[in-house]
Amino acid sequence: MTATGRSVLAGVLIGVGVAAFLDETVFHQLLHWHHFYDGAGLETGLVSDGLFHAGGWIAIVVGLFLFADLQRRHLTVPKRVWAGGLLGWGVFQVYDGLFQHKVLGLHQIRYEVDLLPYDLAWNISGALGAVLGLVLLTGRARRVDAP
Repeated sequence: MTATGRSVLAGVLIGVGVAAFLDETVFHQLLHWHHFYDGAGLETGLVSDGLFHAGGWIAIVVGLFLFADLQRRHLTVPKRVWAGGLLGWGVFQVYDGLFQHKVLGLHQIRYEVDLLPYDLAWNISGALGAVLGLVLLTGRARRVDAP
């Protein structure tokens, strides 16, 4: 895999991990709006949150190891890392909002409220992140040169 491809991959993994971390921390733990899986009671919901949280951290750690290796070799393509990060975060957000919320019904953003404003904010913000990531994938990008 080229330095550009590894830079994008590192960014994607970090972006997915950050999206999962923010979702878990803000919506699951601080606001108590939902769990990763709400269909089988509180205990199952908490276990599913733990697995989700662990998966997010694994993505961040692997992405950071890839990034550190690129940095060590002076092969990082910063524009592509940002592109991957925005793509990872944005695609994860849209996937969560459309597939996990609507198709699989694992959970909703909130309960006992009108979901439309929440769904629109969730999915539009993710789509904007993905589009910005795609924009950063276009055009020339240079790697960081050795000092």
